[in-house]
Formats: sequence, structure tokens, C-alpha cells
Amino acid sequence: MATAQQIRTAYLDYVLTHNEKPKTVYSFVKKLKITEADFYQFFSSFESIEKTIWFELTHDTINKVKEQEVWNQYTSREKMLSFFYSYLENLKNERSFIIYSLKHFKGKFSTPDVLAGVKPIFENFAEDIINEGLESGELAERRFLSKRYKDALWIQFAFIVNFWVNDESEAFEKSDEAIEKGINVTFDLFQHSPIDNLLEYGKFLSRNGKFKERMGF
Repeated sequence: MATAQQIRTAYLDYVLTHNEKPKTVYSFVKKLKITEADFYQFFSSFESIEKTIWFELTHDTINKVKEQEVWNQYTSREKMLSFFYSYLENLKNERSFIIYSLKHFKGKFSTPDVLAGVKPIFENFAEDIINEGLESGELAERRFLSKRYKDALWIQFAFIVNFWVNDESEAFEKSDEAIEKGINVTFDLFQHSPIDNLLEYGKFLSRNGKFKERMGF
């Protein structure tokens, strides 16, 4: 009986050799010399194999960055930068599959189905980092908007991975630049700014209307 790893390896070999999925599970397991029952013991479909690969790559990266000795000393911004640098390094091990998997996705404005398992674990990870930043005062607490910070980071996730897939620069140096600029700009928006001070001042004036009247304004 085949193991999940053997099925995964055989599937990767097939799609990367033929640039398409096997026609049926039946034809795939026949070449692998296992039964359909063996296949379905581990995976419900070919797509579930791809989802598993993406999930494991993301989950593994999150665990690895958290194990760094300096992790707890990092700011929220540094933690997210560390994740993305490590993530792209991890993706290199499966670059041919990553390109195949995303190139075969037809949608333009929705999350690819193969990333369905990645989005929730990434957003949970991002939300933990954001909450730490809000508690420390590194990030600005904004009514309604703070809850959407994780959405902005998911957009960055999609952008960075797609940029890397199409990056032809030496050692993917442009992707590193995309991470640096994208995450820094995003966290600049998350932090306190003159606009926040202006809004706080407006709230102060509205709460102290009677004082304003006594001052003759």
C-alpha cells in the first residue's frame, strides 16, 4: 500500500512532466500500482494534494520563524518581514510546482482554490502579530480599520507570491525588494500618523464643545 508521500511524489512528477493533471484517479493509481481505495485513504481529489502541499509549506514556514531565538525580540513589522523572506526561501524547494499550481488558476480577483487552506492559517498568524503591535503601541488602533489589517497583509501575501512566480532576476533579488517595500509601506499605514493626531484633535474638540464656546470661538 502506498503512503501519502508516495502518492504526493507521483502526482508532482506527473503534473510537472505533462503540465496537466492525470485524466482520472483510476488511470493515475493504475500506473502507481495501487488501488483507488489506497488513494482516497489520504486524499479526496488531485486538488486536495495541491492544497496539502501549499498548507504544509506555509505551516512549516510559520513554525520555523517562530523558533528563531530573536523572534520575541522582533517588532510586528520585523516578524512579518522575517516570515516572507523565509517563505520565499521555502517555496524555492517546490518552485516548479508553485508555478504550475498558480499558472493553472483562471480567476483574477479571487483566492485560488489551492490556497483555501493557506488563507486561514496565514490570517491567524498575521492577526496574532497585529494584536501584539496594537498592544505595544507600535500599530495604531483605529475603529473598524484595525480589524482589516490582516486583510491588507493577505493582499500582500498574494502579491508577493505572484511577483516571485514571475521573477526572473538573479537570486530573486527583485522579490526581496518587493517584500521590503510592500511590507514596509503596509506597516507604515498601520502605524500612527499625522492624520491620527488630527482625528484625535477633532474628537477632543467635539467632546469639549462647551469649553470651546466659553473661549469665544
